[in-house]
Amino acid sequence: MMGKGSINHNTRAFSAKNVDVERSIYNVEFCHAEIEEVYHELFDEALERYNAKQKRNDRKIDNYYEKIRQGKQEKLFYEAVFQIGNKDDMNAKSEEGELAKEILIEFMKDFQKRNPYLHVFSAHLHMDEETPHVHVDFVPVVCNSKRGLDTRVSLKGALGEQGFKGGTRGATEWNQWIESEKQEIAQIMGRYGIEWKQLGTHNKHLSVLDFEKQERAKEVAELEQVISDSKGELNHILDQQAVVGQETEQIRQEVSELSEASNLLKEQTATLAEDKEKLLFDNEKLEKRQKKLETEIEKMAQSKATLERNIYAYDEEEKWQLAEPRTLMSAKAYRDKKALPLVEKLKEVIKALTIKCVQLTEQGKKLAAKSERQEEKISRLTNRIMDQENVIDKLQEKTADLGRLERCLGKEQVQSIIEQSKALEQAEKANQHPKRVFEMGR
Repeated sequence: MMGKGSINHNTRAFSAKNVDVERSIYNVEFCHAEIEEVYHELFDEALERYNAKQKRNDRKIDNYYEKIRQGKQEKLFYEAVFQIGNKDDMNAKSEEGELAKEILIEFMKDFQKRNPYLHVFSAHLHMDEETPHVHVDFVPVVCNSKRGLDTRVSLKGALGEQGFKGGTRGATEWNQWIESEKQEIAQIMGRYGIEWKQLGTHNKHLSVLDFEKQERAKEVAELEQVISDSKGELNHILDQQAVVGQETEQIRQEVSELSEASNLLKEQTATLAEDKEKLLFDNEKLEKRQKKLETEIEKMAQSKATLERNIYAYDEEEKWQLAEPRTLMSAKAYRDKKALPLVEKLKEVIKALTIKCVQLTEQGKKLAAKSERQEEKISRLTNRIMDQENVIDKLQEKTADLGRLERCLGKEQVQSIIEQSKALEQAEKANQHPKRVFEMGR
C-alpha cells in the first residue's frame, strides 16, 4: 500500500503507543540517509546544467529540494508499505511472524535492483508492532527529461521507465507496480511453502494504509499533547526567568555598588599608602633635623660653657683687664697701646656672639614652623583614616548583605549571577569601545 511517509516513525525517533519498545531491538534497518543530502546527490549536477542554460535569473532554481517541497506536482519522496498476513495469522511474536520477517528481508535484498529508478534512501522492517511489515521510502527519478531538469523527480516517469504504462482508471502506473511487487513477494512465499490467499474488497480487516493512518493520527494527537504540555512548561520557565531576571538586576545593582565602593577603597588605600610613605620620609628628615638640632644645642651648650668660662676670664684673666698706666705714659700712648686693643678684642667677641644668636633664632623659627606643619599633616591624615574606617564599615555591611543573599539564594547561584553580570559588563565595554583592525600595508 502507499503510505504517507513518516521518517521519524520509521526510525523510531518517536514511538507511538502501539509500539512495544522492548521489541524494537528486533527491527531491521536496511538503509537510512538524510533526504536533503539525497537530493544534493541526485540532482545537483542536473540543477547546475539547467541554471547554466537560463538567460533570466528569475527562471533559475536556487534549491531543487525546496522547490519540490513547496510545490504541488510531486512529493519529496514516496513510501510503500509491505506486510504479510495480519496480527492473527502472522503475529510478530509468533513463529509465523519470524517467518514473515525472513520473507520480507529476502524481498528487500533485490528491491533496489528491481527498481533502478526508485532511489531508496530509507527502509525499515518493524517487529515491534502487531504484524511484521516493512516501510520503503524512495525518491522517483527520471533521466533524459525534455522539460525542466534533465534529471528530475517524477513518479509517473520513473515507473514508466521501468515499463509500467497507465491504462484504465484502476490500472495506474502505481497499481501496476504494486501488483508486480506483490507477485515478487508471492514467489518468495512459495519457496517457504506459504500460499497467498487473495481476499476481496469485502474483508473486514483494516488495510495496512488505514491502520497506518490511524496510528499516525494517534501520533499527531500525542505530539499535540506534548506540545501543549511543553508550552505550559515554557510559560512556567518564562515566569521563573522573569523573577530571576528581577533578582539578577537587583544583585547586579548591589554588585555594581560593591564594585564602585571597592574601587574607591582601592584608590583611597593607594593614596593613604603614598601619604604614609611621604610621612615616613618626612619623619626621617625630621629625625635628621632633630639630631642636627641636638648637635647644635650641644654646641651651643659648649659655647655657653665656653662663654661662661670667658666671662670669668673677663673678670680674672690679665689679658681682659685694663692695665694701670705706667709712670710718665701719656694718655694717647695708653689709649693706643692698652685701651684700644682690649676694646677690639671685646668687639670681636660681641660680633661672634651676635651672629651665633641670630643663627640660633632663625633655626628656632624654622623648626617651630616645620613642627606646626607636621602637626597639621598628622591631623589631616588622622581625619582621613577616620573617613576610611567609615568606608570600611559600609563595605563590611555590604559584605554582610552579600552573605545574607548567598544564604537565601545559594552561594553557587549568586556566584553564577555575578559572573553573568561581569560578562555583560565586559560585553557592554567591548561594544562601547570596539577593537580597531588595522590592515598591514604590503
